[in-house]
Amino acid sequence: MLQYYITLYKMSSNITIPKICLHCNNGFIAKTTVTKFCSHKCASQAYKLKVKLEKTQKAQVQEYNKSVGIDMELIQTKEFLSIKETCLLLGISRMSLYRYIKNNTITTSKIGGKVIIKKQVLNSLIN
Repeated sequence: MLQYYITLYKMSSNITIPKICLHCNNGFIAKTTVTKFCSHKCASQAYKLKVKLEKTQKAQVQEYNKSVGIDMELIQTKEFLSIKETCLLLGISRMSLYRYIKNNTITTSKIGGKVIIKKQVLNSLIN
């Protein structure tokens, strides 16, 4: 029985694949085809860098939403939009939007003193 296990151990693959570490760019010999890093240290550092980049990207998106003051997902679900929301949705300045309104490219409605724009008008304009 012991000889059987020794035979199995000897039958394991002895693959050696020359690769370059994705973190430190040093060459190394990999024992599997999916190895990306030369050591546990490089793998850990790469993981920490990945997590850090994800956190900073998430923080940037949150900071943008705070600075704008309006949630883009909420804007996309609304049926009627304000001037500011329309500018954010179309990615244009206020003056450009007022120019489109003056040229009757975009039709508006007023409720009290507030100008609103139907989202259907914007969709028909884009299409």
